[in-house]
Amino acid sequence: MAHSNHYETLQVSSKATQSEIKQAYRRLVKLFHPDSNSETAGHEEIVRLNAAYEILGDTQRRQSYDRQMHKHSTTAPSSRQGRTASTQTQSRQRQTGHDTDEQLQQWLTQVYKPVNQMLARILNPLTAQIDKLSADPFDDELLEAFQTYLNTCREFLNQAQQCFRSMPNPAPVAGVAAHLYYCLNQVGDGIDELEFFTLNYDDYYLHTGQELFRIAAGLRREAQVAIRDI
Repeated sequence: MAHSNHYETLQVSSKATQSEIKQAYRRLVKLFHPDSNSETAGHEEIVRLNAAYEILGDTQRRQSYDRQMHKHSTTAPSSRQGRTASTQTQSRQRQTGHDTDEQLQQWLTQVYKPVNQMLARILNPLTAQIDKLSADPFDDELLEAFQTYLNTCREFLNQAQQCFRSMPNPAPVAGVAAHLYYCLNQVGDGIDELEFFTLNYDDYYLHTGQELFRIAAGLRREAQVAIRDI
């Protein structure tokens, strides 16, 4: 089965700028996300979009992907070479099957579990924190307590991002990793919006931050569901 072209998935040119890729990704996610458009919602499409953006949204990963694409496009083995390569591939698959299982368990233990726990420590307290702040958003002590919570969220987010990047995800958990990647992005944007509120008391930023956290929580749940199917 041929590998999907990430550029085609995001409907952009291979020469698109990072900004154009980000805009295309957000547009398509909004189109297919069940919370924004039930008529075009598609879980599999969201997974494909997340997987594509995980690669193309990162400059270094995109460069590596482009090199691989160029290599595949310029290399056309003969039928004999193809049969040899196929035999070698099957042999490697048998030899590395056990290694793949070990890598999967290692990723689940060292990446998924700690990232999932840190996301919970960021997302779960938000409602209670906003309830406390709503008593008087202009009270210095309440606002300071809310800012402390956001600082803690930022620390957990940085730790989660470092943990997520600490090792490549095995192929069987590509969808799970994509959900986590997008979830972390939403959390980061949500923290930014909530911090804007502490600077100008504009409820718009508070509501936007809450919405981004809500989307992040949904993506975290989707990752939890996907992990059970592996």
